[in-house]
Formats: sequence, structure tokens, C-alpha cells
Amino acid sequence: MEKRKSMYKIGAIILAAGLSKRMGKPKLLLPFNELPLIYYPVSLAVQNELKPIVLVTGQYMNDLENTLGQFNKQVTFAYNDKTDTGISSSLKIGINTVKSHVDAVLVFLGDQPFVPTEVVHKIIQEYHISQHKGIRIIRPRYGGQEGHPILFDSCLFHEFQLLQGDIGGKEIIKANKKYVKLIDFPNKVWGTDIDTPEEYDALIKGV
Repeated sequence: MEKRKSMYKIGAIILAAGLSKRMGKPKLLLPFNELPLIYYPVSLAVQNELKPIVLVTGQYMNDLENTLGQFNKQVTFAYNDKTDTGISSSLKIGINTVKSHVDAVLVFLGDQPFVPTEVVHKIIQEYHISQHKGIRIIRPRYGGQEGHPILFDSCLFHEFQLLQGDIGGKEIIKANKKYVKLIDFPNKVWGTDIDTPEEYDALIKGV
């Protein structure tokens, strides 16, 4: 029997456990328009009433909790003590935290301040339309460049347990190509992420 739209439970995993090696300091705490970078994906997930919202953190967990104090009731902080093993460990923690509560999850990057609500709305809308047609992964494409957040149906959660090292969901996407739906957005800036001091400087200068 097909689920009704209102019955779908969609959660969020926000990846915030990186070591910020290229930045040289905890990038998610850096300010942009007087708010830390991490504020943007968290507020986006909260605004769209995704539940649960799991923020996977590492060595900066206390700082992130303090910075995001206003969201503490809506966000679950999950600590990853294996951040040196790569992004796969964070994804596993996130999936294990949400798996018994959701039909699907949106995976966000912690350093993308420009993703608008429109993107999340369209991904969720597409899930409602396409889930019964066999679509299991929905991904935005910004100006031709594939990006985040990415929706994964719960039937794929077991595949995350097979990931190793610094390999994220792209292996799962590759293995399930025929079940992927891409949604195109013309604005390439929406997919911008911030990894280096140069990228951060460009962000602040509005380049």
C-alpha cells in the first residue's frame, strides 16, 4: 500500500565532524553575515521540520553545542570519535541514529551557507511523487554540478554500513544509478562549500 504524503518521516544528518585541515581552524564556527557557517544548514533543517535532526560532530562538539544553543531542543548531537578514519564513520553514526525513526533522510554538509529552502522543498516534493516509482535517491544539481543535500530512502541505509574510509554516499549513488533522480537548479552558487582560507575570504568579500 502506498504511503500518504503526511505519513512520510524525513530526517536530517548534518556532517560537522571534519577536522578542517585545509582551513587550519574550525571552519564551521567562522562567521558569515554575523552567523557561524554551521548555523545555515541547521536552521534550514529546522525550518523544514525535518525530524530527527542529527548533527554529527567531532573534536569541536562542545563549541558547536554552545554556538547552536538556540537549536538544542531540535537537534541531536552525535559524537564521532573516529573522525580520522574519514567521512564514512560520520555517515554511519548519523544513519544509525535516525534509522528507526524515518522513511528517508537528507544528508547536509555543514559548510554550505547558500542552500535555500526551495531546494529542500523540491527534494521532499519529488520524494512524495517518485518514491512509489522506485526512486530511492534524490540529489540537487546546481548549474550542472551535483551537490547536497541528498535524500536517501531508508531501504538503502544498510549500504552505509559497508562504507570505509573517506568515501561518502557517492558509492551508494553509483551502485543505485537507476534509482537516482536529479533536480536541476540554475544557481551554481547555492552549491558552494567552504574548505580553504581562500574560499572563505572569497565568501566574505562576496566574490
